[in-house]
Amino acid sequence: MEFDAVLLSRIQFAFTLAFHILFPTLTIGLAVFLVIIEALWLRTKKDLYYYIYKFWVRIFGLSFGMGVVSGIVLSFEFGTNFSRFSEATGNVLGPLLGYEVMTAFFLEASFLGVMLFAWYRVGNRLHFLSTCVVALGTIISAFWILAANSWMHTPAGYRLEEGIFYVTDWSEVIFTSSFLYRFTHMLFASFLSTVFLIAGVAGWYLLKGQHEFVARSCFSLTLGLAAVLAPAQILMGDLHGLQVQRDQPMKVAAMEGLWETGREVPFLIFAWPDQEKETNHFEIGIPKAASLILQHDPEGEVKGLKEVTPDQRPNVPIVFFSFRIMLFSGFLFLGVAWIGLWLRWKKQLYKQPWFFRLCMFTAPLGFVATVAGWVVAEVGRQPWIVQGLMRTVDMASDIPAQAVLISLSLFVLVYGILFLAFVYYLFKLFRAGPDYKTEPPPFTSARTAWLPSG
Repeated sequence: MEFDAVLLSRIQFAFTLAFHILFPTLTIGLAVFLVIIEALWLRTKKDLYYYIYKFWVRIFGLSFGMGVVSGIVLSFEFGTNFSRFSEATGNVLGPLLGYEVMTAFFLEASFLGVMLFAWYRVGNRLHFLSTCVVALGTIISAFWILAANSWMHTPAGYRLEEGIFYVTDWSEVIFTSSFLYRFTHMLFASFLSTVFLIAGVAGWYLLKGQHEFVARSCFSLTLGLAAVLAPAQILMGDLHGLQVQRDQPMKVAAMEGLWETGREVPFLIFAWPDQEKETNHFEIGIPKAASLILQHDPEGEVKGLKEVTPDQRPNVPIVFFSFRIMLFSGFLFLGVAWIGLWLRWKKQLYKQPWFFRLCMFTAPLGFVATVAGWVVAEVGRQPWIVQGLMRTVDMASDIPAQAVLISLSLFVLVYGILFLAFVYYLFKLFRAGPDYKTEPPPFTSARTAWLPSG
């Protein structure tokens, strides 16, 4: 049986990236959540917020370590599996990835130890500053990674000589036409994924009648944040979709399962795209909705996949279904958040076991939606590795397919073991709950007692 080395390299990179992205998604959102919690602790002097912080900072530390370990591998894969791509784009992407290390990673490495271990060795304000700096570092890291990736989707600020890219304007390289949309969309995805994970864990505690003081506070705060973040993310997704429609119309056509260019295009709730026959089966659609969404005009024209030859189209079924996973998850988040608002208004937020279970169900969906979004973005760009300029098949390393198959198999094995270990320790922390034995650092005034005696 013969294997395609390029396809295997793409699968390997997709697998390692999908594994890695889970952890930055959590650490970006969780770092900002910890900033909010520590600020509330400093302002109110309630021990409640200290115990919330100490509980979730352990989750943060575990996830941060996994993210660092899994992220290092990706840099090596550029050289081992896509060496021609590294040679062609090194002048552009090399500095951007280097800036991420010199700014974000150095910030995080300098202050993470203080954040995790030094609360009793530094003042409260310095510790809060450390939390803020680590949170800023996670966002700066996302900034540079998204700048590099966005350039691959909408390249600008370069000249191309003999197959090598040279930078002509760094501001254009960084702030491409897609960057701000993609950066903001990713940040909102991280925040939403995190607040629903926290709400799900809090719902689990409330359902079991455990750690109710901490659970109620987390449940209320995160659902309140979700009520704002969910519609904001949907709005940002709409704006990002308009940008993709302008710059990468074939990606949008694959997302919509649209083969023929036309007007009054329906939005397909479900279909089964048939790439070989260039048609869809079992279509269920909303009339004119795709034109309305993509052109803000129910009679607007949307380009179809037949505008280009078959070899310039992405894998339509993968893009089509991944987009719907992401989209339907987003609207589910909106519904759960607004149900939470209604229950809060009815003073029933902590009295509905079915709602606790619903929040538990949504706890992992943010990460599923984030991975699905990245699949849409990266598979939707194919066959290009740099949009319109370089094809993926031409930029892969000349290595035997068998070698890639062996490395892919080892990655699946090792990452599978790592993920199982991560999940084991994660649930061990969840089952243990907050640790009330440690006394919070003192304030000049007495702390507010809230824990039950005994």
